[in-house]
Amino acid sequence: MHVTEALIDERALSKLQWRCRRGLLENDLFIERFFQRFSATLTAKQGDALGELMSLSDNDLLDVQLARKTLAQVEPHLDRDDVQEVLSMLREPL
Repeated sequence: MHVTEALIDERALSKLQWRCRRGLLENDLFIERFFQRFSATLTAKQGDALGELMSLSDNDLLDVQLARKTLAQVEPHLDRDDVQEVLSMLREPL
């Protein structure tokens, strides 16, 4: 995180967590782990990128998290550095 990047505020974080609820348990496990690790240090920009990832279908989201598909394959406009950064954070092992 750069010094100039603002942290996401508590209300926006709460809304984001609600929006991230998924229909596939596997996705929920990735997302729950993400929030356990990063909610205290998540920037507004990272929150926006995560919100954009949530526009993917459950199956596409799981495929990109497991690297079975790339963002370019499922949604080319999401294949950007900010979204890739958050995707890497989602993929981080325990």
